[in-house]
Amino acid sequence: VCHHLDNTLLSCCLGLTLLHLFFRFATSKGYWKDPYIQYFARSVGERKAPEINRGYYARVQGVNHLLDAFIRKAECDCQVINLGAGLDTTFWRLKDKNLMPRKYFEVDFPTVVARKIHNIKTKPPLSKPVIETHSTDSLLLDAHSLDSDRYCILGADLRDISNLDEKLKKFQLNPELPTLLVSECVLVYMTPAHSSNLVRWAAETFHTAMFINYEQVNMSDRFGQVMIENLQRRQCTLAGVEVCQSLDSQKERFLKACWEHADALDMMTVYSMLPQDDVARIEQLEFLDERELLQQLLQHYSICWATKDKLNLGT
Repeated sequence: VCHHLDNTLLSCCLGLTLLHLFFRFATSKGYWKDPYIQYFARSVGERKAPEINRGYYARVQGVNHLLDAFIRKAECDCQVINLGAGLDTTFWRLKDKNLMPRKYFEVDFPTVVARKIHNIKTKPPLSKPVIETHSTDSLLLDAHSLDSDRYCILGADLRDISNLDEKLKKFQLNPELPTLLVSECVLVYMTPAHSSNLVRWAAETFHTAMFINYEQVNMSDRFGQVMIENLQRRQCTLAGVEVCQSLDSQKERFLKACWEHADALDMMTVYSMLPQDDVARIEQLEFLDERELLQQLLQHYSICWATKDKLNLGT
């Protein structure tokens, strides 16, 4: 069973790295700007349906809004841990916006990390910002980890908490700093027991923290069942889907694991709360035949955020 789960997780994880091909297509159409994604996804990728691109747009804007707000509240005196980061480009975006936290950590499977590190090493537009934020001549770089003053990528299995904790502390994770943890479509691929352990570890390790989790919701209805069946056909099992039954079950996972507060919104609600002038702009980019399909899709994804606020940041 464990071997099967490992293979499932890895194939889904590699599928998540393909997500950046889809993001590249959306950015090429003008949904949002990401000058760095081209160095991770060489081709623009296949065309995705307009409702999918609007879903990606809502996801990126929603997560970035919470992430940037946390860093501003902490006046950059904080750290960020991106769990299951894949080929994410947030480090470079934050540097360009002068919103760099004290240190930005990324964790993913060693296979994914090796690919990302290779891209950074071989693409000066990626490596230059890493070097610019590093104070000495030498930075740690091997096949499965990169560690500089402000940016760290490490290969680890999120289900092995003691190994994860040990590796992060080896690379100067500071439990005393306000800490933001981000996971996007990651916990859903873990069993509820494994994701609860991870969420509890975060609550017990940091006294002032926020955890942002983007993933599926309302999965017990017919539309949700079709989503599950489609993924199963691609050998992708949502091991944690029982936590994705409702916004309440999403919040409950955090509240049961020692987080003080938890909120959750489905992505249709998030979409309606985004700056409407920009939403009007992106809605001009591609004709959408059925708005009802967009609503159905966005009602099956959510952003949940949980907080612990000992330092009274007002997170």
